[in-house]
Amino acid sequence: MTKKLVVTDYNFPSLDHESRAAKTFDADFETHHATTTAEVVAALCGANVGLVQFAPVNSDAIAGMAEGAVLIRYGVGYDNIDTEAARAHGVKVAYVPDYCAAEVADHTVAMLLATLRKLARLDATTRDGSWGPVQQAAPILPFEETVIGFLGLGRIGLSVKRRLEPFGFRFLVSDPFLTDDVAREEGVEKVSLEDLAERSDALSLHAPLTADTRHVVNAGFLARMRPGAVIVNSSRGELIDTVALAISLSECKTAGAALDVFELEPLEADHPLRSAPNLLISPHAAWYSTKSIDRLQRLAAEEALRALREEQLRCPVSAT
Repeated sequence: MTKKLVVTDYNFPSLDHESRAAKTFDADFETHHATTTAEVVAALCGANVGLVQFAPVNSDAIAGMAEGAVLIRYGVGYDNIDTEAARAHGVKVAYVPDYCAAEVADHTVAMLLATLRKLARLDATTRDGSWGPVQQAAPILPFEETVIGFLGLGRIGLSVKRRLEPFGFRFLVSDPFLTDDVAREEGVEKVSLEDLAERSDALSLHAPLTADTRHVVNAGFLARMRPGAVIVNSSRGELIDTVALAISLSECKTAGAALDVFELEPLEADHPLRSAPNLLISPHAAWYSTKSIDRLQRLAAEEALRALREEQLRCPVSAT
């Protein structure tokens, strides 16, 4: 029986990699622009392999797939896929966690350094006519006296840490999966979440979004942080209670922040972050380079071909 490869939704210029994968296996190839759960259910009905970008994939959509089907998420996260339902129905889930690791690490470091050196504030006050470098910048710690805290130290967090090493920072990490051996090898200190909040001059978020990590940076966490501390998030928007962060920035309790991800995207026009001071924001752009889109599609298509051939997947989601 001919197998079916389905793309539920996409915003790419073309699907050349995906169509070639289907042709290589002589599989039927279908493309959709599904946005609602009903449209996703219809698109995935009978599919052996589904490639998903942003569309919500719920239990009904998964149940309608072919026996032994595989879902592949275009991207690092897979929050839009009901992985528990996939496991229950015997559907494997894979993703592409490494297509933009270098780009995200570079973007994170750029935001972190800019925030520590208060470039957004200095730019704004200089444009407004102020010319007081010390008055506008103070206080700024020298980098060799600055403690960078990592919430999570996976692939991207580790890349960020290694890019920051030449600046002389000291590093703390709160990550239940970080082994003592790796901590020693990387020269980082393992700490509790509470210690991370209290001892970090800058906090960089690299944790997955789970029930335990949603709003892990909340009003209580922010209150524990050092005066003058800053926060950078290029991971998952819902790790931060962004209303609490906006209040903390407005009250000058948090000295600065840089965000590439948000709880709801695009960022709402009336969200208090838009008027918060000492904030650098970008529109979920950390993943982008002139090569990253093609890399994402190529790696996803290669995974789809493995799935069609019933070969071992390169990047399966462990929960399944």
